Amino acid sequence: MASPEKEPAVLDTIHDKRPNSKVSTRRTDSENTVTRDIETVAAPLRVEETPPALSSIWKRRPKHDPNAIATQPSVYDDPKQAKFFQPLSTYENIHRFDPNERWTWAEEHNVLKKIEWRVAAWAAIAFFALDLDRSNISQANTDNFLDDLGLTTNDYNLGNTVSKTAFLLAELPSQLISKKIGPDRWIPAQMILWSIVAASQFWLTGRKSFLATRALLALLQGGFIPDVILYMSYFYKSTELPFRLAIFWMANRLTDVIAPLLAYGLLRLRDYHGYEGWRWLFLIEGILTLAIGIWSIFMMAPSPTQTKAWWRPKGWFTEREEKIMVNRILRDDPSKGDMHNRQAITFGLLWKSICDFDLWPIYALGITFGIPAGPSDQYLTLTLRQLGFDTFNSNLLSIPAQIGTTVNMLVFTYISEKINQRSLMGLFVQIWFLPCLIAMAVLPDSISRWSRYALVTVLLSYPTPHPMQVGWCSRNSNTVRTRTVSAALYNMSVQLQAIIYSNIYQDDDKPL
Repeated sequence: MASPEKEPAVLDTIHDKRPNSKVSTRRTDSENTVTRDIETVAAPLRVEETPPALSSIWKRRPKHDPNAIATQPSVYDDPKQAKFFQPLSTYENIHRFDPNERWTWAEEHNVLKKIEWRVAAWAAIAFFALDLDRSNISQANTDNFLDDLGLTTNDYNLGNTVSKTAFLLAELPSQLISKKIGPDRWIPAQMILWSIVAASQFWLTGRKSFLATRALLALLQGGFIPDVILYMSYFYKSTELPFRLAIFWMANRLTDVIAPLLAYGLLRLRDYHGYEGWRWLFLIEGILTLAIGIWSIFMMAPSPTQTKAWWRPKGWFTEREEKIMVNRILRDDPSKGDMHNRQAITFGLLWKSICDFDLWPIYALGITFGIPAGPSDQYLTLTLRQLGFDTFNSNLLSIPAQIGTTVNMLVFTYISEKINQRSLMGLFVQIWFLPCLIAMAVLPDSISRWSRYALVTVLLSYPTPHPMQVGWCSRNSNTVRTRTVSAALYNMSVQLQAIIYSNIYQDDDKPL
């Protein structure tokens, strides 16, 4: 006769509301009783630590005791709620998930420091590679690129439109591929392929080859940004992501500082072996980004608990650090345990994510926020040439605006997180644009070229809300599949914005 089934174990917990206190946990079954102590989570942050007021910007945050418990409250502390938020058994980090895991602020700080170097720093360098190959046409323009290929302003506009359209169309398919095979595999492949195309621009012959390489380059680059955002979300909490994304986009702006300096030297190769300077620019920078793409193969890891490889036998983290990473992320957002990191999104789930109308206003902001500054940014180097500056000075004079917008972006993102406000901060950007645009419209043509340059520099130094809005989108995506799709849709809206402003200046309406 079969023995009676063993009664399921019951976990009784006596909660103590005091921070960093002990709780007595009694596990009982038909055979034994085990009593053990577990430290409670840290007390919730007090109101005065995160006040949604402008005055909070200048208040110093209270310092935490390094040895105090850093674990924050979550749904896993309530047995009635916890059962609804358990990670799936196929979740790649499930073996490190433990709702009772506790850690100190010192331990969390050490883990974050490792993530910054392994993930955030890599992401910034990878974005540098993307933007260098995507935007170096601006430096090529200062070296008579259009005249050498027999192109007009309208041809240049068409090339930009083709590029932005291809970039837009590739966003969602690229993100779906990344979700299926993993960002750690797909992103390096993208980088290597687009670098080869970028270097091949050395052999451009005219309008057809110009349009073809613009399209192919964008198709391979499309989806890179949401792919990286998805990858970073595996390692960071929702409150940590926006400022890291600001660092990510800072690399984009720093590229606009470094690229003119590189061009200052590379464009001097004009007539070397009989080739124009812009050809050497495309070739050498393409080889540089190819090296970064190959390096990325060895730098990326599938997830916080999958960092070991034959070239990295010890991995990035200890078992203890992996437990801290997994549990801090899931306590912040339990939805991150809903899918495996190599799990494809079905058409039904894709459509459901697209129809999440709560995110549509953020997509609308993505379409509109940068249009006022877009044409001036896109035509900056050509405008400087037409104002009488030579090739090399035009490249150097484009740097101050990039430094200004980089600093303003970091400050802007910090303030938005500090006061927990995003919509009003986005409105501030448009207020920045307005007086500059009015001045550009009403000032007489007789003003000096330096006055006109100063005006454009102030306009282009605006604090872009892009990182803030990407983080906002990620934070409001309550599932992994929605986060995957929304990152692509938001970036598609930004590409649509670029298509719009790429066609504002026409050949019969050239910048002064």
